[in-house]
Amino acid sequence: MTIERVTEVTDELVAAFERLIPQLSSSNPPPTRAEIDEMVVSPAIVLLVARDLSRGNEIIGALTLALFRIPTGLRAWIEDVIVDTSCRGQGIGEALCQAALEHARAAGATTVDLTSRPSREAANRLYQRIGFEQRVTNVYRYNLKR
Repeated sequence: MTIERVTEVTDELVAAFERLIPQLSSSNPPPTRAEIDEMVVSPAIVLLVARDLSRGNEIIGALTLALFRIPTGLRAWIEDVIVDTSCRGQGIGEALCQAALEHARAAGATTVDLTSRPSREAANRLYQRIGFEQRVTNVYRYNLKR
């Protein structure tokens, strides 16, 4: 397995997101090619994929790292960690997270945040095992599509 930063949008990448996103969210459609391209060219986004060499270098996972400057410093946020259901439990999520942490550190971020639904028990164990600490905070969301 290898982890790489996406630098161009390919048909393979679009197809991978079409396959992976439904495994993460039933309420959000996979991104279009244009939306993936928007992420790839953004200086605020690091899009990482995991490839399985034993499966013909197939994309089997993805992670999005957002980097943004606010008055109190450079912040990083991990979103949409996805590992194909057929490949879970093999350290792919951990490898993606470790690569994201290295990117954030190299960029100068002082912290990296993420959220995870309580029902994603394995993911929550992973995040705690690699050093993420649960914060006591209130997370609010305002739905703009109502």
